[in-house]
Amino acid sequence: MENDLVSIVTPMYNGERFVAQTIDSVLAQSYSRWEMLIVDDGSKDNSPALVGKYAQQDARIKLIRQPNGGSASARNNALRHAQGRYICFLDADDLWEPDFLEKQLKFLQEKNAGIVYASYRRINETGVEILRPFIVPDKVNYKGLLKTCSISCLTALFDKTKTGEAFFNEALKSMRDDFAFWLSLLKRVDYAYGNPEVLASYRVFSTSTTGNKKKVMKSQFLVYRDVEKLGLIKSVYYFIHWAINGFFKYRS
Repeated sequence: MENDLVSIVTPMYNGERFVAQTIDSVLAQSYSRWEMLIVDDGSKDNSPALVGKYAQQDARIKLIRQPNGGSASARNNALRHAQGRYICFLDADDLWEPDFLEKQLKFLQEKNAGIVYASYRRINETGVEILRPFIVPDKVNYKGLLKTCSISCLTALFDKTKTGEAFFNEALKSMRDDFAFWLSLLKRVDYAYGNPEVLASYRVFSTSTTGNKKKVMKSQFLVYRDVEKLGLIKSVYYFIHWAINGFFKYRS
């Protein structure tokens, strides 16, 4: 493990349309000690070849290929290859501000934290900002996260020396596996700390899972009941909080 290295985990499936923009936002980072592990999850388009060209030009970019297994499987594949002390995630259609890594690492050190996250804007498929930026709370613990998932893979960064190794639950079939992942880490540290500065852009698609609450309600409840084993009453309690908070999160 390299102490000053950030390992960036990027799952990709048919990402030809946006992955170049995503990689360019990493290449533009003011902090240069990073590796970008892009796991092609059985893409059928030209995205692996496109990433391969970037990898030939910059050794920090690494293409890993696997049969289609879903985003949780792809992220776990990258995590097993990661050499950095610090881990963060960037999907193949999202973007970071040029000082994202620099500011999040500084914030992590200032807070002496194991996990940090940041605010972000929401953009559509053409890059136009929609909704209001999501401004994160200043900190969250395990019980707080159960009520609303304020930690996004897009802006989170964690220190493996404080959290230990961590992997996604592939049994969830890439539905709410990110939520379960952050819950698991918050059992190891007291708090994750939120940076209020907007440091990234999350792309919202009209057909995206996170944009359609009806598709994720069942999976959300199953995380409470079957993964966290909270029991029926507590599961219903936290589910109601999550649904209400989700309504306000996606208001314009």
